[in-house]
Amino acid sequence: MDTLLKTHNKLEFLHPLHGFVEKTSGLSPSKPHSHELKFVPKKPNLKLGKNFSLKAKSSALLELVPETKKENLDFELPMYDPSKGLVVDLAIVGGGPAGLAVAQQVSAAGLSVCSIDPSPKLIWPNNYGVWVDEFEAMDLLDCLDTTWSGAVVFVNEKSTKNLGRPYGRVNRRQLKSRMMQKCILNGVKFHQAKVIKVIHEESKSLLICNDGVTIQAAVVLDATGFSRCLVQYDKPYNPGYQVAYGILAEVEEHPFDVNKMVFMDWRDSHLDNNRELKERNSRIPTFLYAMPFSSNRIFLEETSLVARPGLSMEDIQERMEARLRHLGIKVKSIEEDEHCVIPMGGPLPVLPQRVVGIGGTAGMVHPSTGYMVARTLAAAPIVADSIVRYLGSEKSIFGNDLSAEVWKNLWPIERRRQREFFCFGMDILLKLDLEGTRRFFDAFFDLEPRYWHGFLSSRLFLPELLFFGLSLFSHASNTCRIEIMGKGTLPLVRMINNLVQDRE
Repeated sequence: MDTLLKTHNKLEFLHPLHGFVEKTSGLSPSKPHSHELKFVPKKPNLKLGKNFSLKAKSSALLELVPETKKENLDFELPMYDPSKGLVVDLAIVGGGPAGLAVAQQVSAAGLSVCSIDPSPKLIWPNNYGVWVDEFEAMDLLDCLDTTWSGAVVFVNEKSTKNLGRPYGRVNRRQLKSRMMQKCILNGVKFHQAKVIKVIHEESKSLLICNDGVTIQAAVVLDATGFSRCLVQYDKPYNPGYQVAYGILAEVEEHPFDVNKMVFMDWRDSHLDNNRELKERNSRIPTFLYAMPFSSNRIFLEETSLVARPGLSMEDIQERMEARLRHLGIKVKSIEEDEHCVIPMGGPLPVLPQRVVGIGGTAGMVHPSTGYMVARTLAAAPIVADSIVRYLGSEKSIFGNDLSAEVWKNLWPIERRRQREFFCFGMDILLKLDLEGTRRFFDAFFDLEPRYWHGFLSSRLFLPELLFFGLSLFSHASNTCRIEIMGKGTLPLVRMINNLVQDRE
C-alpha cells in the first residue's frame, strides 16, 4: 500500500497499500481547490498490457467526478541539446520518483544525465501513503504533508487491530520539487518526448524518440513502471492484480478517528441486503482503505488485495457505494478519483540484460502487498552507486558488462530469494476467501511488530522470513493452519524448487 510515479507512457501512482499503479485522473489533494469545478459523468477505460482490460461504467459516485486537471511545476528546465551530439553517461526513460532519484544521485557524482519523459514538469497526480519510518530512514519526512499516529485494521465486525506504527501521506509537489531542484543543480538535462526504440552498440546505446531526436548514452535506465517500455521478459507474464477505486472527497461526516488511518476494513455488513454482491465479496473480498484528513475531508479507496484475473472496476465501485451508504457517508463533492491496477508477482525480467531497470519495470513490486515506493526509492542509491562505480572509475567497463554488474547489485540472490517467499505468500492469498483472509490477517497483525513491519517493508530476508512463517503459523487458528497447509502446499513446493534452481 504505497506508491508514486509518473511513468514514461502512463500515469502510475502509489497506492497506500501498494506500489505503482495505473492512474486515469486526479487533482492534487495537497489543499482544497478554489477554482470552479465542472462535474461530468466519466467512463474510464483502463488498459494494462496487451491482454488485460478493465472497464468502469458510470455510477452515482462518478457523477460527481470533476474534469481532469493537470498541475505542473513552475520550473525552467535545462533541456538536452541534440545538436551537440554528445554521448551522456546515463539516459533515464521515465520521470517518476524512481527515475529522478537515480538522476539526482548519479549527477551528484559528476556524471552527465539526461531524463526523458513526455511531461517532465507534471506533478504526480495521486495519493501516496507510506509508513513514516520508511521515509524517515531516507530523510524525506519533509515530503509528508499529513501523518497519523497509527493505523487500524477492522478484521470483522467484532475484531479490531490497532497498529502503533505512524503512517503518512506524501506531499507530491514537495517530493517532486525537491528531486527536480537537486537534478537541475547537478546539471541533469531534460528531454520532453517518448522513447520508441533503443539500438545498442558495443559501448553506447541510441534512444530513438517520437520527436525524431536520437539520444546517445553509455547506460540506459528504464524507469517507466508497469509499461515495461524497454526492459525485456522471456517468461509468460501471469501476475495477480491488485485493483482499487478511490476518491478524495468532501463528505458531510464520516465515522473514523481522524488520528488514525484505516489500513484495512474487511467488514462486510454493508452487503447484508445484497445477497449476490455479498456472495461475490465472500469469494473474492475487497477492503476499505481510508485517510481521514478532517471530520469532513477523507480519501476512501475500495481495494481488491490480489486476484487473478483482477476484479472489474465496476464491481469495485458497486461495493464501495454500498459500503459508504452503510457507513452513513454522504459525499458532497469529489476532488479527484483514482483507478488503479497493480500487477503483482509474475517473473523477474531477464537477468542480466543491456537496459537496466528500476521499479515496476524491474519486478520490484511487493508480490504479497503491492508495496513499492519505499523499496524503489531505497534501491535508487544501489543503482546509482553501481553506475558511478563502474562508469566513473579508472577501470571503466561499458555495455553489457556494466549493465550486468548493475543488475547483480539490484537483484542479489538474497533479494531474489526474498521475492520468491513473497510470491509464495501471494499464491496463498490468491486462494483465500473472505473468512480465510480475515483469519490470515488476524494472525498476521498479532505477530511481533518486527515481523509484520519487516514483511510489509521488505526488510526481512530468507532466514528471517522462515521465522516469520513459523511465528505466523503459531499465531494462527487451527482453521487457518489447515488452510495454509492445504492451499500452500503446491506454492511451497514451487518456491523450494525455484530457490534450488536459482544460483549465484
